[in-house]
Amino acid sequence: MFCLHDKVVYPGHGVAQITRIIEKVVAGRATSYYELKFLSKDMTILVPTQIVSGMPIRPLSSREHVYDALKILTQPARKLNSYEFTASSWNKRNKEYQSKLRLGGLRELSEIYRDLRFIEMQKELSFGEKSLLYQTETLLAEEISLVQDIEHQEAIQHLRSLCAAPHKTARFVVHNA
Repeated sequence: MFCLHDKVVYPGHGVAQITRIIEKVVAGRATSYYELKFLSKDMTILVPTQIVSGMPIRPLSSREHVYDALKILTQPARKLNSYEFTASSWNKRNKEYQSKLRLGGLRELSEIYRDLRFIEMQKELSFGEKSLLYQTETLLAEEISLVQDIEHQEAIQHLRSLCAAPHKTARFVVHNA
């Protein structure tokens, strides 16, 4: 499915490059693995090649998917009532957000990011909310910067600017190769 040196997304962790395809004997059975070296952190993991279709690993998004994800940021946040701004509600929302994070698509990440930016305008975020906001911003910016061939910081600024002016017609910048 993937080739040596392909860049792939491992949900919740970011973009990695396939640095090797190796064979290991596990439980007396030879198994092939992709060795994934993450681009933004000092971490390497092995992912079995045979079950990659069942694994969350995926190729980088297309420019069209990036555009669709950026459009989500300009849409209104999901309806939240005052109860949902309480600490007990955070636990419920966090479970939903973690589920979306495990899916790892740009759409899901954009929805989390948009909602947390909206909540941030209503109240001060808790430590957990701030951490999740930072994580989703980092994951979005990492993939978007690679797909659009722009600097990571430029991608972050673009994400922030789209969320800063919700409900307006936002200008999307989709960089051409």
